[in-house]
Amino acid sequence: MSVKGDFTIVVGETDAGRRLDSAVAGYVADCSRSLAAVLINAQRILVDGRPRKPGYRVKSGDSIQGRIPAPAKVDSSPEPIPIEIIYEDEQIVVVNKPPGLVVHPAPGHTDGTLVNALLYHCPDLGAIGGEVRPGIVHRLDKDTSGTMVIAKNSAAHEELSRQFKAREVEKKYLALVYGAPHSNAGTIRLPIGRHPADRKRMSTTTRKGRDAETIWQIRERFAGITLLELNLKTGRTHQIRVHCAAIGHPVVGDPVYRPRKLFGHLNSLPAEIPPPVVSELQSISRQMLHAWRLSFIHPAEKRLLTFESPLPRDMSAVIDFLRRAQQ
Repeated sequence: MSVKGDFTIVVGETDAGRRLDSAVAGYVADCSRSLAAVLINAQRILVDGRPRKPGYRVKSGDSIQGRIPAPAKVDSSPEPIPIEIIYEDEQIVVVNKPPGLVVHPAPGHTDGTLVNALLYHCPDLGAIGGEVRPGIVHRLDKDTSGTMVIAKNSAAHEELSRQFKAREVEKKYLALVYGAPHSNAGTIRLPIGRHPADRKRMSTTTRKGRDAETIWQIRERFAGITLLELNLKTGRTHQIRVHCAAIGHPVVGDPVYRPRKLFGHLNSLPAEIPPPVVSELQSISRQMLHAWRLSFIHPAEKRLLTFESPLPRDMSAVIDFLRRAQQ
């Protein structure tokens, strides 16, 4: 049922017993269950003229009346920003985000973002969650590169969001970190929350931290530097950067979570790092962190999809340099 504006639904016998939000989403095109729940809670969707909860179980003969608001206009405009599209169909688009690209407009970054690029490259992106905007379901930091999936309609957005929330999506990263872990693999389980003194940073020492789990294994060892493969079981803000710093192996090039004693004092870096490598590391301008692999279930076709993004040029060059330095 395609609806724009006012609608009335009479519940049939086959839908009796369904949640109200689910029933509305099933009848009304481009209305996700989450959007239906918002409208129900706002009393913009009624049952027989009475407000109900999203979890109300509808009955045969119930008359559901409501209005789907027109998609809100956004300030973001299409921009011809080059992006690498790995895969695209009617439901999703998967991209390899380059380092330095902000995902979504925010104060200080109102244009030049991945959203602006998507609006240009994918003009058929639908209305999602009541707004005309690409369906961002997860994010990467500005200076983190790698694989991202974006929903192209409300149904895909809701299903992908559910998978991320239920921790059903496999997210694997590659990172260069300082130091040499004693073991070849391990798990970091430390809660993450806002830093008590600096609201722009995250911390494992906050009293209001949320559970966070990072599984890691060593890919390659260099002199004083290690290449890690990391599997995120949760998706907290700056999780890998915070967890690696917390165990004494901060991400190379990270300007926020690298211990301050490592800034500007070359002799403070691990002693086993050769001087030429120290000089090379000091020239790095971003964290050496890359979202390498992403696996999830296609929101419509229900098949497992796995996508990988090759290392960006700058990170690949650093690894090549480290390999040559220890030959």
